[in-house]
Amino acid sequence: MGSERERRELLITVIAGLLDGIRHVAVGASSPIPAAGAMLLRARNERDGKPPVRISILGSARHNFFTNGGVELFDCAAQGRVDAFFLGGGQIDGAGNINLVGTGNYPQADVRWPGSFGSAYLYHLVPRVILFREEHSPRVLVPKVDFVSAAAITPEVKRRGGPHALLTNLALFDFDRGRGGFRLRSLHSGVTPDDIRNQTGFDYASPATVPTTAAPDAATIDLIRGRVLDELSESYPEFARSTMELA
Repeated sequence: MGSERERRELLITVIAGLLDGIRHVAVGASSPIPAAGAMLLRARNERDGKPPVRISILGSARHNFFTNGGVELFDCAAQGRVDAFFLGGGQIDGAGNINLVGTGNYPQADVRWPGSFGSAYLYHLVPRVILFREEHSPRVLVPKVDFVSAAAITPEVKRRGGPHALLTNLALFDFDRGRGGFRLRSLHSGVTPDDIRNQTGFDYASPATVPTTAAPDAATIDLIRGRVLDELSESYPEFARSTMELA
């Protein structure tokens, strides 16, 4: 898939595409690549005369209009004023459920993770939730999560939220709400369909011919290496610095 910088730039570009058309995207405090994707979308929209994009990065002074962190984020989501958000998980299963608690039989977990925070709430309310996890392996993408921190589908409860897509370091999946599972959309450069089957613990739908994820063009790379990394440096200085230094 090329160099580490090319990998990061590809993921940033894909995220910007997944966010196309949204007006307000919220990003967690430890999500530099999603934040960069949102900034790329904002820069493109300003360049092309499209509607402005509001970005709320929790913990940022420059890119956040909240004054009370998560509390205001939850209120904003409940009011229908957050269009997109990102969730990950120590485990993600084929139904789109995520696990942020740990592995094993809860509460005697073998491994403990930070916890669910507001994942179930936001998964329920935000219309375009993008699942993002760089590691693509059978230990992360499992048939069934050990603990459901946030359920992808709740047919017994009316909801406007749920998974929109799953992006990893190997591939991009769409989520099919009708069948309640993922469909492979594209493979990143150098990745084969067999690679995805071998590294994915759950079943998924796939077209007969899987396209390659489109690489960023020269104008997009210029935006990322210029304006986006400059803006990103306020919230994620180490990530921005290391990306600029990568060959």
